[in-house]
Amino acid sequence: MIRVLIVDDQSLVRAGFRMILESEEGIEVVGESADGAEALEAAAELSPDVILMDVRMPNVDGLEATRRLLEGKAEGPRVLILTTFDLDEYVYEALRVGASGFLLKDTPPEQLVEAIHVVSNGDALLSPVITRRVIEEFVRRPPESVRKPPPELEELTVRELEMLRYVARGLSNAEIAKEAYVSETTVKTHIAHILMKLHLRDRVQAVVFAYENGVVAPGDGAMEARA
Repeated sequence: MIRVLIVDDQSLVRAGFRMILESEEGIEVVGESADGAEALEAAAELSPDVILMDVRMPNVDGLEATRRLLEGKAEGPRVLILTTFDLDEYVYEALRVGASGFLLKDTPPEQLVEAIHVVSNGDALLSPVITRRVIEEFVRRPPESVRKPPPELEELTVRELEMLRYVARGLSNAEIAKEAYVSETTVKTHIAHILMKLHLRDRVQAVVFAYENGVVAPGDGAMEARA
């Protein structure tokens, strides 16, 4: 059973999500919160597996709540950011602090349910569109945003570094397997090692890490062709 906490300052939005999710087998809505402060308390009390987190809320917003929930933690609830705007300026920062992806509030019910299953399994919602948005945000930042690469990067093997570059381009496991001439199982193993060595939660953070630390540069690869 996947335990879900719904966080949004609009009661009608919360009710709508609850109605959708309560009709699904294998998903249990364990609580609702109207802002980030309530969400932090509810998460500590209810131990949800997945949190649907609105961005723009009073008191503590969704970005700060996500940061507090996940900062410095290898484990914790999976956070799906909810937004009305697909170009929300908070999306990039939300992914940086550990969110596993984001959804538009008008996402069809079946996609919402699928997204919850995806992130609860430890994967991330990393579509080419989201990846491109991360890249575009990175491009807008000054050159000094590229920091000195962390020492953990030196622990990656040549093959793992290659896999990280594929992930940063937004390729799926199947696409990476095709490009690298290996099996999908091998790709999954490499990616698991990469996340472990770099202390990252999922593929979303791996993409951000790769661009911020100069593993790849905006424009590398075939990202634009896949958009």
